[in-house]
Amino acid sequence: MSSSNMYDVKGNLHRVLSSLPDGVRLVAISKYHPNEYIEAAYAEGQRVFGESHEQELRQKHESLPKDIVWHFIGHLQTNKVKYIAPYIDMVEAVDSLRLLSEIDKQAARCGRVIDVLLELHIAEESTKYGLTLDDCRQLLAGGEWREMAHVRICGLMMMASLTDDQEQLRREFTTAADFFDEVKAQYFADAPWFCERSWGMSDDYLTAVECRSTMVRIGTSIFGPRVY
Repeated sequence: MSSSNMYDVKGNLHRVLSSLPDGVRLVAISKYHPNEYIEAAYAEGQRVFGESHEQELRQKHESLPKDIVWHFIGHLQTNKVKYIAPYIDMVEAVDSLRLLSEIDKQAARCGRVIDVLLELHIAEESTKYGLTLDDCRQLLAGGEWREMAHVRICGLMMMASLTDDQEQLRREFTTAADFFDEVKAQYFADAPWFCERSWGMSDDYLTAVECRSTMVRIGTSIFGPRVY
């Protein structure tokens, strides 16, 4: 990678970080980007990176600094959990009790506790994964998660609709934020770790932050177009 591109990663990263208020963390979405880009961001102090493909993540985990905090951000198939369980720090997109149970099982085998977020489907797009609000209520009310000693539910995540309509984005983010309050009060009032609201990407993160996001997932605005 040329030094000019190195500078772009550095400059872009600092632009994004300077736009985030205190209390909002950046997950730099590094999927489809080469190690050099991650190393450039790492050199500037960024430690949390997001990947969505098990094989790519494994290669990066093996070859990059060991203090990187890896978030799995995509749709995770249950049969892939065992491969990432030894080292993944957070699974951001838990969309079923079955997946939650498998993460617990594989984390137990590794002697670890894995942090997770429950993924909500609020966007007006059928292609998005996630639990409807009622599905999420049902999962929590069922109580099976209380017996899982090797997963820790730390909050909620969602992806907004792909739209330029700021009012729609605000409506979707606010729905998620209000639902977070409901779930926090009902199930996690005494759990300080249940605090994460992961919404906002390159095109909509400033609106997401206004709607109480604590964690934004940004790739393109830092690393540029994906390198397939």
